[in-house]
Amino acid sequence: MNTVLISKLPIANWVESAVNWLTTTLSGFFNVIQDGGTHLMNGITNGLTAMPSWMVIIGLTVFAILVCGKKWGFPLFTFLGLLLIANQNLWSDLMSTFTLVLVSSLVSIIIGVPLGIWMAKKETVAKIVQPVLDFMQTMPGFVYLIPAVAFFGIGVVPGVFASVIFALPPTVRMSNLGIRQVPKDLVEAADSYGSTPKQKLFKLELPLATNTILAGVNQTIMLALSMVVIASMIGAPGLGRGVLSAVQNADVGKGFVNGLALVILAIIIDRFTQKLNVKPADKQPTSKHHWKMWTAIVVAVAMVGSGVVNTFANGKKAEDTLNLVYVQWDSEVASSNVLAEAMRQHGYSVNLTPLDNSIMWQSVANGQADASVSAWLPNTHAAQYKKYKSQIDMLGPNLTGAKTGLVVPAYMDVDSISDLTTQANKTVTGIEPGAGVTNAAEKAMADYGLTNNGWKLTPSSSGAMTVALGKAIKAKQDIVVTGWTPHWMFQKYDLKYLSDPKGSFGKSESINTFTRKGLKADKPKAYRVLDKFKWDEQDMESVMLAIQNGKSPQEAAKDWIAAHQKQVDSWFK
Repeated sequence: MNTVLISKLPIANWVESAVNWLTTTLSGFFNVIQDGGTHLMNGITNGLTAMPSWMVIIGLTVFAILVCGKKWGFPLFTFLGLLLIANQNLWSDLMSTFTLVLVSSLVSIIIGVPLGIWMAKKETVAKIVQPVLDFMQTMPGFVYLIPAVAFFGIGVVPGVFASVIFALPPTVRMSNLGIRQVPKDLVEAADSYGSTPKQKLFKLELPLATNTILAGVNQTIMLALSMVVIASMIGAPGLGRGVLSAVQNADVGKGFVNGLALVILAIIIDRFTQKLNVKPADKQPTSKHHWKMWTAIVVAVAMVGSGVVNTFANGKKAEDTLNLVYVQWDSEVASSNVLAEAMRQHGYSVNLTPLDNSIMWQSVANGQADASVSAWLPNTHAAQYKKYKSQIDMLGPNLTGAKTGLVVPAYMDVDSISDLTTQANKTVTGIEPGAGVTNAAEKAMADYGLTNNGWKLTPSSSGAMTVALGKAIKAKQDIVVTGWTPHWMFQKYDLKYLSDPKGSFGKSESINTFTRKGLKADKPKAYRVLDKFKWDEQDMESVMLAIQNGKSPQEAAKDWIAAHQKQVDSWFK
């Protein structure tokens, strides 16, 4: 027993080595899936988005009426729910989410139903697959993001990969159960009449197991829908991105609206799939309902036709397309949106994708994103820069004079980190785990002996940290937070940095722009704009404060651009 406890098995190293080997060995295969899947899903999303929202709302409401008959509850819910989503300007996000759920569910069904049938037919297969399904269902969904990014990078394809792993088991289990529950006497009768295995499967077992299999399919669709927020952490677009942004910024209103849209979508999908799962005895003769079939066909053709017409009517192409990625910090939300809106004003098409810090660097280094204006150097992102500096082009600072450190309200009677004793319940309120300022705070606490004195760092998010700060200031309570400049909280509250005589947080920093290799040759005009993009601390903080006061990032960016048009135009000369 002591040997087991002392000799730690290097499981983490084994798994990492296996993933690295697969990534290297099968890189061509993964690239094909990534490219093909991205084009397929972008095509589906573009097709859905091309259809006018009012046409889709009316069409789905008609479908709901056709499947519900004289019951008006579900059709009314469908109409009002979709109308609310369109009213909240979430229609394109809804279509992106539906595409992710649709493709994830289809892949899960294509894999899950045959696998479940095989398990029912072969006991050895069942014994092997059952533990794998248990593993897939109980492993936290966040863990699937790591190999997903390693294999496919960022975007919707790794989101589908993670969703399929999480959502697949119910279809497999219910398909296995449905085939096994077919009465033995009917199977024996089929055998006695000389049925082949194929005839027995398609004419007896599958028809009798259909309801059970469809119940599993319904569960798979719901699980795929539950993964959209997690998938947004690696760049998958849709409603999940809005929920994640709201969580990171502690924006209750935005989180509720995006969450409500997900609930509406889930209920609509669930009710439609339940209508498909009708017992044979309850099915009505189709001859009586030809008018329903023709109505459904006419509505479907009208929806598709409107999408085709809309596509041709709006078939303009921007001068260039740039894929910008950023960390979901208040400062980077401001700078990324200002640059994006300025470029759109000058004829560019810009895609903005919020990502985790490490994934942001990786995506630019791998060439899956074009650029980022979110590199804090030389301290905060030192580890990422050291790892990827040979794979990127560093264009230099877009803002100078940035700073990180421990921040307290001005009314607290401390001026240095070394002055901290028992204030704030010996707790430092941080932001996301793994962020540079979080790591620097841990180092500072160790350097000044705070860790040994019982102090602890509580990671949260940038939004949660500012909420906790505001609450403490309102109650005149002690609080110590990980802070950085520029940030709107220094304009809103009377705050001060604790001096850092040991230099644990390093010297002042700059926020830098970096691009993928080859961007200068591929998109020279966009590259020049990125190189010229520069502004100052006051500019950034004014945009951040406008966002904090209720404006959307796009609105705040447009307002700042309108007030600084000459400065913005100079970036494009």
